[in-house]
Amino acid sequence: MNSPAPHAGPAERPRVENPRRSKVAQALGRAGLVCYGLVHLVVAYLALRIAFGGSRAPADQTGALQEVGSTSFGRVVLWVLALGLIAFGLWQVLMTATGYEWTRGGERVRKRLGSAGRAIVVFALGYSAIRIALGAGTAGGNQKQQEVTARLLALPAGPAIVVVVAICVAVVAVASGVKGVRQTFREDLNIVELPPATRRWVTRLGTGGYLAKGVVFAVVAALLAYSGLRSDAHEAGGLDKALRTLADQPLGPVVLTVVALGLAAFGGYCGGAAWAQRR
Repeated sequence: MNSPAPHAGPAERPRVENPRRSKVAQALGRAGLVCYGLVHLVVAYLALRIAFGGSRAPADQTGALQEVGSTSFGRVVLWVLALGLIAFGLWQVLMTATGYEWTRGGERVRKRLGSAGRAIVVFALGYSAIRIALGAGTAGGNQKQQEVTARLLALPAGPAIVVVVAICVAVVAVASGVKGVRQTFREDLNIVELPPATRRWVTRLGTGGYLAKGVVFAVVAALLAYSGLRSDAHEAGGLDKALRTLADQPLGPVVLTVVALGLAAFGGYCGGAAWAQRR
């Protein structure tokens, strides 16, 4: 009589493949990152219009989506962007759960929290893109920011809470600027696999992009802090108000043009990062 087969030991058990490593997931993640970059390119274009022509179109992600969907062909592109953004959001969820294996400890936790935050932002953008493609209205970034700020101000110690939120946004601004200056974003790329010339322009685009985003976050933080100190939600605002605030300063059009070019650089960096993203 044959004896029963022994149970498979731990080394003999089939390994479950990490879904993040599948070719389909990686392809969708790369495509989504390109779509995320395209949104930043359109935002940069809208910011340049403000700098040179005083455009009234919202210069934020929602305004960018509305700009894309303003024609019949644009609505088709908008659906592609919506699907790409949702794919990128799902990729960020996978990165939150299992990503950044090349880091450890607190750094891994910080990066995974960053991916979780990006997933929320990108899913919101994808939802807005779908609503705009279907012809439904959607509130602009300034309106959303002011509505949220008004709810916070209505809470006990609401002004203090808003100031604390402003400090958190300021921390994000500093982190983005430091990431650009120190070029730590290279750690998340297979940068050595790129040709030297490509490596240089991806690094330069990333540096300019993260510095520009740091400036924008800093202005948003200042607007939030001012709103909390004055207990006035109308003083708050999102990306559009931050860019228009820059435009209203001395040498504002020049400063806004530099920031717009930086946002465009971030959009280009997303394309390079999609190619070289570390998995």
